[in-house]
Amino acid sequence: MVANLPLAPGLVIWFTGLPGSGKSTLAFALSQHLAAQGIPVQVLDSDELRRQLTPHPSYSAAERDWFYDTVIYLAGLLAKQGVHVLVAATGSRRAYRDAARARLPRFAELFVDCPTAVCQQRDPKGLWQLAAAGEIATLPGAGDAYEPPLHPELYVNTADKTIDTAVAELWSQLQAQGLLAFFT
Repeated sequence: MVANLPLAPGLVIWFTGLPGSGKSTLAFALSQHLAAQGIPVQVLDSDELRRQLTPHPSYSAAERDWFYDTVIYLAGLLAKQGVHVLVAATGSRRAYRDAARARLPRFAELFVDCPTAVCQQRDPKGLWQLAAAGEIATLPGAGDAYEPPLHPELYVNTADKTIDTAVAELWSQLQAQGLLAFFT
């Protein structure tokens, strides 16, 4: 008979940064790196989730509060089952990320730092261009405030790094912070 051992909660890493900073790209690249080593993770990408949860988003303050509370809830459900979760979401207010830290037993914040000008140049979804044209009034970093983390456990500046270099730098930080131990 095999004993049912309690699962250790999964680690949740929240990738936060301006739109276009590389949060999703870095989260998916790290998930592939972990999977190649036999470590399964789940990426919760805010763009994908928003399409399912709020197909016609208004980006109002109330909707954002609800959305990030839901993201934290989903990450918590997965983490309780021992799943490691990479949350790729701007989470423009510190309060969102502080709520995640308070509710999730194993949590780390990753600041994906990138200057606004570089994010505007990348603009993979055309959001910065729409904000400049006055069509989006609530883009974090343009019409809406973005509150960068004060003391993130992890930090990567993606302005002039390849994705492989950024993942290697993140991997080194995970190791130095002792966070890789949670993945075993």
